[in-house]
Amino acid sequence: MRPAVFTLDDALARIDASHPDLRLFGSRRDALAAELDRAGQRPALTAGATLENAFGSGQLSGLRGAELTLTLASVFERGGKLDARRALAQSRIDALAVDREGRRLDLLAEAARRYLAIVAAQRQHAVAELDMGQRQRAVAAARQRLQAGASPESVVLTAQAALARAELERDRAAQRQLAARRHLAALWGERDPGFATVAGDPLVLPAIEDFDALAALLERSPEIARFVDQARIGEARLRLARAQATPDLEWQLGVRRLQDGGDQALLGGVALPLGANRRAAPDIRGAEAELTMLGIEREAQGLSLYSTLADAHGRYQVASLEVRRLNDDVLPKLARAEAAAERAYRAGAISHLEWAQLQSERTNGRKQQLEAALEAQRALIEIQRLTGEAFVAAPAASPAQGTAP
Repeated sequence: MRPAVFTLDDALARIDASHPDLRLFGSRRDALAAELDRAGQRPALTAGATLENAFGSGQLSGLRGAELTLTLASVFERGGKLDARRALAQSRIDALAVDREGRRLDLLAEAARRYLAIVAAQRQHAVAELDMGQRQRAVAAARQRLQAGASPESVVLTAQAALARAELERDRAAQRQLAARRHLAALWGERDPGFATVAGDPLVLPAIEDFDALAALLERSPEIARFVDQARIGEARLRLARAQATPDLEWQLGVRRLQDGGDQALLGGVALPLGANRRAAPDIRGAEAELTMLGIEREAQGLSLYSTLADAHGRYQVASLEVRRLNDDVLPKLARAEAAAERAYRAGAISHLEWAQLQSERTNGRKQQLEAALEAQRALIEIQRLTGEAFVAAPAASPAQGTAP
């Protein structure tokens, strides 16, 4: 049995549990853990065997003059290369958590936007039904005046046309609601939405911090925090590049057997590559340049986030003000004006056109308030995505408790 009401928390929980983008990070972590294990491996030991002076001619025919050498060789790493490789691999694993949180916030913001589309469609459906109630009263009043001979049939037809438009708007809202439900359910892979309605009132807007306080939270956002991890990765890469400037020492130990006399002897050798510092120089310059670019990118990203936050905060303040003013001043006056116009029309004091215009004004006021509330909610979603904070405090204004929309 389908639940009657679906909440935003339900949607977010399903995304956390099943979205493939988030599950992918588990596999990526496993791959990076394998890289860490590989980075921690020391150079391999190499076993070798060499047969010389065998199967020749004259005194070297057969195996009489052969020399068999068995060797064991490897590389002694210098300059801290092992620790540098480990640090680079570990820094990539550490950065994965911030990347996942950033992707998670993006998904939650997208879920909130899709959820808001359902709430908007439900509210638009309710506004259309309230408009239909107005238009039905107008049709009934026009019929009474027609029967009394006080108005022509065209007035009734006009009122019926207005009612049909209201019914069309209601049906459009119902279709939008169905499409929005499917769009939301697609986030966690459902083809058929497992819910009928969602909870939420877009007109209830929470109080938020002032702009300076919100701007201070940007430093903790994943979009900025990832630069800290990227800097650690860059520093580890630079450390590894600098370690490459120290040449590794190649060593070899072995035993040689002379088949002619059966004598044996030990042998050993070391080799040190030349020019390691010159070969490592390009990698060092490249790593240093990447760190410099990373600092510039962080500065640019900080400015972009600050600008986006300023825009979202401004839109929220303007839209929430509009919602409050419409609720406190405009809609109550329009409601009283529409009721007075209905009484006047029934008494024959005004024409049907004047009453219909007031009905349209009242409906348009409701739609304007809803659009302003939706704009405020969209801005709030963006603010929460940027700061990583959820604003669920007591609402600054609660229009739902005032004039009905």
